[in-house]
Amino acid sequence: METLLLQADEKSVQYAGELLKKGEIVAIPTETVYGIAADCTNESAVAKIFTAKGRPQDNPLIVHIASLDMLRGIVSAFPPQAEKLAAAFWPGPLTMILPRGEKPCAATCAGLDSVGVRFPSHPAAQAVIRAAGVPLSAPSANLSGKPSPTNARDVFADMQGRLPLVLDGGDCKAGVESTVVSLLGDAPVILRPGYVTKEQMQQVLGGEVLVSEAITHAVKAGEKVLSPGMKYKHYAPDAELTLVKGDFASFAEYVGGMPEKNTWSLCFDGEEKALPVPAIAYGKEGDGASQAHEIFSLLRELDRRGAKKVYVRCPDESGISLAVYNRLLRAAAFRVVDLRDKKGNGGD
Repeated sequence: METLLLQADEKSVQYAGELLKKGEIVAIPTETVYGIAADCTNESAVAKIFTAKGRPQDNPLIVHIASLDMLRGIVSAFPPQAEKLAAAFWPGPLTMILPRGEKPCAATCAGLDSVGVRFPSHPAAQAVIRAAGVPLSAPSANLSGKPSPTNARDVFADMQGRLPLVLDGGDCKAGVESTVVSLLGDAPVILRPGYVTKEQMQQVLGGEVLVSEAITHAVKAGEKVLSPGMKYKHYAPDAELTLVKGDFASFAEYVGGMPEKNTWSLCFDGEEKALPVPAIAYGKEGDGASQAHEIFSLLRELDRRGAKKVYVRCPDESGISLAVYNRLLRAAAFRVVDLRDKKGNGGD
C-alpha cells in the first residue's frame, strides 16, 4: 500500500473524510498525539486499526467527536458529572468512560459495556471528523508498544505501507495522550493520567476524584481494562529503560558506574553536561508540561542515536508530571531503582 503524507489543508481533510467513509483508516493530528482514525461504527474499518498497529484486540479504543450532538447513540447516558467536565475541558485532552450506546462497534469497545469518548481541540482533527460525518475511533498512530508519535514524520516511519494517508498537522501541543476518567461508579476514577489533572477535575466537580492503582502498578494477568494504556507494555523504545529516583548527585554517581557501552540518560534541563554519560534533557524539573511535550519524541531519538540502555531521572508523581511518570513506567516495564534506599535496590 502506498502511504501519502499530506499537509492538513482543506483539500486533504476532505480526502481523509472520503477515505473514512469508504471504510479506510487515516492518521490524523490531535492536540495530544497523532491517532489512527476509523469510523467507530464500522467493524471492518476498526479492525484495520488493530492490524496496522499490531494491537491486541482486548485493548479498547477512544471515540472522538466534533460536537456534543455526536454523543447521541455513542453513549447511553451522560450524567451530570460528565456535563460539568465537558463544560470545563471539552474540546480538550480529556476522555470520559461512559455507558456504551448502540452505535460503537464491538471492536471499538473491546466487547465492553462502556466506551471512552473525547472531543479533541485540534482544528484538523475536528475538521476530519466533520468531513467523515461520524465519530471516529482513534488510538495513537504508532506500532503497538512503541512511543506514541507527536509529529507526522514519526507516524510515517511507523505506518508507511500500513494505511493510505497521514495528515500533517504539525507538532502536537500536549505530547501525551488524554487523561482518561471513568464515570461508571459512584466516584470518578482516573484510569490514565494526562494534561487534565486530578486537582482540576476535583475543583470542577466539587468532590473527590480517585486514582487507579493501575497508573503506577501493572494490572493482573487476565484482568479486563476500561481504558487504553493500562494493560500492556507501552511507549517503549528499542533501548532498555530504567527509572531512577533520587537527587541529581546520586543519579550522576549511579549512571557513572554503568559499564555498558551505548548507555545514555534522560535528565532535566541544564543537567546534561554534568553527567558522565551522553544525556538528553526532556524538560524542566518539576514542570510536567515541558516534560510531556518532549518525552515521546526523545524516546525515539534515543533509538536513532543507538542507545542500548537508558537511565531516566524520575519525574514527580503529581500534576501533569504524573502522566509522564506513568508513560515512563510502562516504557521501562516498571523497572525502577530508588537511590533513596541506601542499598540502591529499592523500586516500585
